[in-house]
Amino acid sequence: MRSRRSNLRRLTQDTDDEQVFLPEEEAIPLLEKSPVTGGYRMPWGSNYTFLVRLEAGEGKYLQAIYKPRDGERPLYDYPNGTLYLREHATFVLSQALGWPNIPHTLVREGPYGVGSMQLYIDCDPDITYFDLFEKREEDFLKFALFDVVVNNGDRKAGHCIIGEDERLWSIDHGLTFHTIFKLRTVMLEYWGKPIPDPLIEDLKRLMQRLRSSSDSLTVQLSTLIYTTEIQAMMQRVDALIKEPTLPVMDPYQDVPWPWV
Repeated sequence: MRSRRSNLRRLTQDTDDEQVFLPEEEAIPLLEKSPVTGGYRMPWGSNYTFLVRLEAGEGKYLQAIYKPRDGERPLYDYPNGTLYLREHATFVLSQALGWPNIPHTLVREGPYGVGSMQLYIDCDPDITYFDLFEKREEDFLKFALFDVVVNNGDRKAGHCIIGEDERLWSIDHGLTFHTIFKLRTVMLEYWGKPIPDPLIEDLKRLMQRLRSSSDSLTVQLSTLIYTTEIQAMMQRVDALIKEPTLPVMDPYQDVPWPWV
């Protein structure tokens, strides 16, 4: 493992090609199968994360975020080598709910083995939740509710980004779906807020699907996270439906570090 980790630093960035920005329906096939032609390791975070270039035609490339399983730092409270699967599972769940916006995320082989591959969203990394929430309160309510559903243990301000088209995006979902309640978030403004009826209706539809072992959503999630984690998620969703209020937590304990 140590020699494999040292090799992770060797992916280099080719600066000759032209970056392209494609509609999602055109980008997904490249995300799934296109060869990685270059990239570099992003300097922050405890796990290895790469901004990579995917071949998009002669002299062109598409950017993506690649998180290899073998670059994950072992954690005492999450099973080893599962964070990349949790990244994909949160995307799958967001698609089923219809919110929040998560860049298309899948599992595939990369230069350093299997991992998650996520479509890169061009944004200003200095603009975070703290700069945005006052003008986008309704949108961020969906982020806060989703974090309870998936039990997000690491909602930092920098995990909320805004694209050039003004769409808000949620990223970095490796610490999710634990059976024990581990929500840690900077979104304190939403603690104790009522959940609007339309979002409760979305949760009810989600529960109907999760209760069916043959539903495509349940089948897909069962390949990514443990059955006990799906059951724990169902308990959280059921509790939200019965008492449609976001939880109030401890501001000294239930926040991530660092905040951004």
